[in-house]
Amino acid sequence: MNPGSLASHKKWATGMCFNFPVASDPDRAVCRAYGVLKENGTSVMRTVYIVDRTGVIRFAREGLPSTEEILQIIDSL
Repeated sequence: MNPGSLASHKKWATGMCFNFPVASDPDRAVCRAYGVLKENGTSVMRTVYIVDRTGVIRFAREGLPSTEEILQIIDSL
């Protein structure tokens, strides 16, 4: 989740050829709920979450895991 505008997210997702919906968190409510706001309360720690079809978080890692690691988790679902 990122506090950028939905329009900027859509433009980025289109440029990346993503075929899934994107979300925006301009008031940082989701970032706050997931505990990923930095101490200044506005910046967001890069964190990757993989959520299964039932809404259960199956993977959470601060930083940027490798593509291989992410795909391995997704393949295991």
